[in-house]
Amino acid sequence: MAKKRKRKAAKSKCCKSINCKVGLALGLLFALGHAIWALLVAIIPKGMQKFCDWILGISMVKMTFTIQPFALTNAILLVIVTFVCGYVFGWVFSAILSWSMKK
Repeated sequence: MAKKRKRKAAKSKCCKSINCKVGLALGLLFALGHAIWALLVAIIPKGMQKFCDWILGISMVKMTFTIQPFALTNAILLVIVTFVCGYVFGWVFSAILSWSMKK
């Protein structure tokens, strides 16, 4: 009688380290924040201009700038770049923290 072989589910090796998990979490947080920003710029650009002017005003900063019209390609690029930056920042932070905890 032939033995039945049980197929083991292939476990993904993706993101098993804590560094990777922290990187993904921070990357997603950064990307989500900027995706919300891009969505708000698409929906209410004048309101976001007033918000930025207000934030700079309470920070005692006088700067002249204008929010440009919404562009989908720029919004997608913004979300991708901030995800990558957040991932790298989270990974490096976690690696340094892990290294310092070992000592």
